[in-house]
Amino acid sequence: MISLNSKYWIWIALALGYNTPKVKKLATLYSDISEFYSKGEKEWRYSGILTENDIKKLAKHSLDEAETILDKCRNLNYSVVSVDDISYPLCLFNIDTPPAVIYVSGKLPDIDNRLTIGIVGTRSATNYGLKNSYKIAYALSKYGVAVISGGALGVDCASHRGVLAADGVTVCVRGCGINYNYLRENAQMRESITKRGAVISEYPPDEAPRNYYFPARNRIISALSDGVLIIEAGARSGSLITANLALEQGKEVFALLGNNNPQNEGSNNRIKEGSAVPITDFMDILNAFDNIYATDGEVDFDNISLSDIEAIPVKGMKGVKMKKSRISVDLNKSENKIENIVDKDGGEIIHKKNLNLDNNAQRIYDYITCEPVHIDKISSDLNIPVFRVLSALTELEMKNLVTALHGRRYILK
Repeated sequence: MISLNSKYWIWIALALGYNTPKVKKLATLYSDISEFYSKGEKEWRYSGILTENDIKKLAKHSLDEAETILDKCRNLNYSVVSVDDISYPLCLFNIDTPPAVIYVSGKLPDIDNRLTIGIVGTRSATNYGLKNSYKIAYALSKYGVAVISGGALGVDCASHRGVLAADGVTVCVRGCGINYNYLRENAQMRESITKRGAVISEYPPDEAPRNYYFPARNRIISALSDGVLIIEAGARSGSLITANLALEQGKEVFALLGNNNPQNEGSNNRIKEGSAVPITDFMDILNAFDNIYATDGEVDFDNISLSDIEAIPVKGMKGVKMKKSRISVDLNKSENKIENIVDKDGGEIIHKKNLNLDNNAQRIYDYITCEPVHIDKISSDLNIPVFRVLSALTELEMKNLVTALHGRRYILK
């Protein structure tokens, strides 16, 4: 499907650029953008939207360039959805800089009428990050959630593959043209995505990636998502750009709890400052949204197969094999006491000289036993507001003192 006015919007994008508020202003002002084109420079000035430099750029470009791109899309069986088309996602139009067109390989799901979660994170993911990206995406898919990500190495790739393993729906938003073979190791994955969802971009099919395309791409990921989950983001991670955009767009932001590794500094800081909700599994995300129900029975999160995960490419590595680390603990050794907590994931040991708990965290730690207890009961019994309980539990989880279970329940570790 190619939208009626696509060639005019492609012409505008080629002239004015791919990330400009002028697209939305033009779409709002003109019910038929072909009239804007046909009336020429006098109309372009009269619109009050464009600068003289913009007008020169529009005059420099012709519709022939747009037609060449559309011919390419027809030959490759790509769809082109223009900003004024009825099938253009409303959630995407509502941002300040919606793309003039979206190039689509596959079938774009009805984004506006289903729950969508964006999953973003580092390209240099650890075993912990890969496992959780894959499993959370898999489980969310089983509950009918569409997963949005960027198709990159590491976390993005693991998320897409988790959805595919669950026969779910996922959308891959590229920072280059959808026909450009960037990240060849993910080519087969992208082909699979087109059968279960869509690979999309605002850039023409053969457009090569550029550094500034990827931050611009992030606004589309956040716009298409009802909530965004950060998995393993360093202090300067590009994933935090997506989180910031999501917050600006009024979306929920979640972050997977991580250890004190620099790999998690950015996501953990978001949790501590209160701009991201800490999660340990997919139910923490579903519980944040109303009217979510299982479409495929209950999902056993702890027993999701990880057989596909060995093939997931990670930055700096051809593939990652999931090592099942086993750390033997001698309780008589001082380094194995509670003050020196062991992080068993990946075999890394994090030494803690002391607990240094604040008052609420200490009270909650003293309260929790080996029997699961709900966060609301902790709040009620200890007379501590839920948001402070959540903050304290986050601290306890990061110190490996408690474990979060399904349904916002916690036990002593």
